[in-house]
Amino acid sequence: MKHLTPFEVISLYPRHDYTLPSLFETRARKNPSKPFIRFKDHTWTWGEFGAAIDATARMLLARGIRHGDRVAIMATNSPAHVLLMFALARIRAIMVPVNPEFGVTEAKYVMAHAGVSAIACSTDTLEVTREASSEIKPSPWFVLVDEAAAGLPLLTEMIKTPGDAKLPDDVAADDTFAIIYSSGTTGFPKGVMHSQRNFVYSAERHVARVELQPDDRALCILPMFHINALFYSVASAVAAGATLIIAPRFSASQFWQLAADTGATQVNVIMAVSTILARRPRSEFVREHKLRVVNGAPFTREAMDVFKHEFGVKTVIEGFGMTEIPGAFSNPFHGPHRLASMGKPGVHPDPAVTWTQTRILDDEGRDVADGVTGELAVKVPTLMQGYYRDPEQTASAFRDGWFLSGDLVRREADGYFFFVARKKDIIRRRGENIAGAEIDRIIAEHPAVSEVAAIAVDAELGEDEIMVVVVVKPNATVTADEIRAWCAQKLAAHKVPRFVAFADKLPHTPTHKVAKHLLKKDPTLRGRAVDFDAARVGRHRQFEGTCDEKRSHHLAERQTHRGRIDGDVRNLAGGQVAALLRAALAAQAWRHRSPIDHLRAIRRQVRHLAHSAHTRRMQRAGDVLRERAQCRGLPRGHRAGSPRGT
Repeated sequence: MKHLTPFEVISLYPRHDYTLPSLFETRARKNPSKPFIRFKDHTWTWGEFGAAIDATARMLLARGIRHGDRVAIMATNSPAHVLLMFALARIRAIMVPVNPEFGVTEAKYVMAHAGVSAIACSTDTLEVTREASSEIKPSPWFVLVDEAAAGLPLLTEMIKTPGDAKLPDDVAADDTFAIIYSSGTTGFPKGVMHSQRNFVYSAERHVARVELQPDDRALCILPMFHINALFYSVASAVAAGATLIIAPRFSASQFWQLAADTGATQVNVIMAVSTILARRPRSEFVREHKLRVVNGAPFTREAMDVFKHEFGVKTVIEGFGMTEIPGAFSNPFHGPHRLASMGKPGVHPDPAVTWTQTRILDDEGRDVADGVTGELAVKVPTLMQGYYRDPEQTASAFRDGWFLSGDLVRREADGYFFFVARKKDIIRRRGENIAGAEIDRIIAEHPAVSEVAAIAVDAELGEDEIMVVVVVKPNATVTADEIRAWCAQKLAAHKVPRFVAFADKLPHTPTHKVAKHLLKKDPTLRGRAVDFDAARVGRHRQFEGTCDEKRSHHLAERQTHRGRIDGDVRNLAGGQVAALLRAALAAQAWRHRSPIDHLRAIRRQVRHLAHSAHTRRMQRAGDVLRERAQCRGLPRGHRAGSPRGT
């Protein structure tokens, strides 16, 4: 089959009404016997899976699930996620995917906030889901998706006798089909509502993003509670009429074997996954794989080089999206490629469909020029419906119809966008806004660093100070001094961290982003960190102590030199200049003014005197002053007479 353009791919199928049921049905009718889902050793055809969707929808109606009801799914990846997603959409109910790694507290928050009526879980999450939902009234009913346990029904058994409930015929594109809870990098996660239309638009858009073909095999390794898996991997396979391969969970050691065994041609990853795979032993790599496209969040240079040159993946596409605006940006499939870029605003396969519109705004809401950092504002057909049960947050996320992303970005003259930092990941230091993500990126390039997080901590005099928390690679060593020196070489002085702390690991959100808000709450962190300001003060005090004897010697010598200097100055410029120089040398003055101020004043005076007198005695005066500065603990580069410090 020849390679089709994205528009040719979606044009293979009849027009639909932008609902999940119609999207699936148009593909299933065309190729009912074609493999749709492969999971472990089992394969479902499009026709088989379509029949299972209808049976599941009737079962849900028989159990009392109706339009607008929320049903949680807390399990590792399986076809049950896809089955329930389409079945719930068929009856106008809402899916609430929950991270199966959540503990009781996290799961309780999501389920209570969503107010779920039923919970589909696996045996390994049953205990957590039961405790997390214990206070929800009325109590939700449970169904297991993997095996029977504790007397609870099994999904596959329940749909064998679904009942004869009539399926609704008024499913609408604007029906909410999912509430996806964001990763919560700055606090509690928010429930992002998406319509059926949003899902279908995103599905078709991703066909264009990776040029997915009907004969492709899309490998889903990311967890299905996350928008990446649902709106990219699952959605695009449906839109293209392709085959979806589901992995229960990501396994770095088995990834290449799985890719080779299944004949996968496309996979969606996140940065953490690409970096892990790039650093795995090459003995795990299976050269016979058929992956032609790897798509995901920005790659490190290391990962990009490895995937292209060692793993032989022809096309690596970086992009950008959020739970609120999936599929908004990507590098063009046919290039040019800009490493670590968000890419350009996305396009839909149908040129008649307007896609991403962008603005970059300053703090006053004014558009900024190319090359200037500002907040990204977006309009896109996949824009969320709002935050569930949170009208205030919903209202604050919009300005004049534009969604405010909370991301600071930069647009270059060629139209490519670059992520700078989360707006709330800004450190205010010395009157400057510093992106924590920039410091993260620089320190992460150190060969001994596995992971790093730069956070703001309170300063004694207001504003913020910079602390970095570093995780060191196994079998590697690095000191706080070396981290700071690395930063000093690559960053402006005001961006160099004051505090450096080390940790065995960093806290993460469910989507593998560093949870900086949790780091900021750690009361022990500051006490464990190296404080370079305190260390510098200590070194200066120690230095002064070693100079006590020398200072005593100079005290007597200074009286002699002061008389000589005064005599010469009186002869050249009168008593006023002599008085100024004496005042600069006074001990009390050194205690009440900064060393730099004194140094500059002394240097100006000595230079003037030396130029005027042209005498050896004036040179000796300068020597005395330089020795005095040394004994007062000034850094070597700022001694009187040195080329720095003016």
